[in-house]
Amino acid sequence: MQPMDVIRLTRVKQSFATRRVPLGDIARIDTAAERLVAGDLVLARVDELGHHTNVERPDGRRAKLFPGDEILIACGARYAPDQFEAQCPAALGPAHLAAAGGIAGLVDASHDRMKPPTAITLLGAVCAASGQRMNLADFAVAAAPRPARVPVLAVCGTSMNSGKTHTVASIVRGLTLGGHRAAALKVTGTGSGGDLWLFRDAGAHFVADFTDAGFGTTYRAPVEAIIEGARRLIAAAEDAGAEAIVIEIADGLWQDETAALLASAPFRAMLGGMVFAANDAMGAEAGVARLTAMGHRVCAISGLLTRSPLAMREAVLALDLPCLTAAELSDSATLARLVGPALLPGAERLPSAA
Repeated sequence: MQPMDVIRLTRVKQSFATRRVPLGDIARIDTAAERLVAGDLVLARVDELGHHTNVERPDGRRAKLFPGDEILIACGARYAPDQFEAQCPAALGPAHLAAAGGIAGLVDASHDRMKPPTAITLLGAVCAASGQRMNLADFAVAAAPRPARVPVLAVCGTSMNSGKTHTVASIVRGLTLGGHRAAALKVTGTGSGGDLWLFRDAGAHFVADFTDAGFGTTYRAPVEAIIEGARRLIAAAEDAGAEAIVIEIADGLWQDETAALLASAPFRAMLGGMVFAANDAMGAEAGVARLTAMGHRVCAISGLLTRSPLAMREAVLALDLPCLTAAELSDSATLARLVGPALLPGAERLPSAA
């Protein structure tokens, strides 16, 4: 166990995923730590730059990395079919920067367009003055999990990059222009600030994600813990005065945690409805069928397919559902007419799935 020198601490580049951790609380580094687990805070040294040449800071700025830099990141797994799959490291030593938001992982699969991951060394587990190892879960929002009191709408999609985040931002914009205080929450994924900044710029009254619930990443996390984290974030949004809540579920329907979450009866009961983001009409048809079989109420289709009038026409022919562009979701009147019963304050909510 080594004391953390103040000067050394001021030079450490803190990552977005660790933004809730006050640097002043860091007092020691355990260089002999064993059995690392997801969420453990670690001090790491950058050894060789690969794909990630920057680390995202708590304020969203991407700080350039140099070999020899020390960074404050969190242990975790990563799921990203278009980048890396990584497992959570269990021990100090060689590892990879699995995500620019600040995740230390062991990459075992990469998309063929990717450069090798940035190589790092985990120098030690970060500890408080008491010597207690620090974990992101120690800094989660204080709101106690409870059933939702305001309407909640979910957005999920066929895969990564299907337009989910833009769909959430558009719905938030429509709610805001309609005079409602909207919260935007991301309940699964890998820590990164870009989506939260977009939600805020769209006018969200309150924004938060799973890192605020104590996860650096939700890949390989138990579904019960993810649901508890979602309830905690919803409670925090309500405490902040939100009148309606839009939540994003990351990745696609076949991703393990997404599939388990959507199949969970307690999670379904939290939702008033869902908008499904798809890349094409076939994906929209398959996704809606799968969600409907699980007992979810899909209110509308959106996502990347709405960039093509032809794809939209095909989706409408395949499904008896509205297919809404970002502009239509951002229009308060259209949003109220087509999605209102599931989302807008004062409107009759869709019944929860049994």
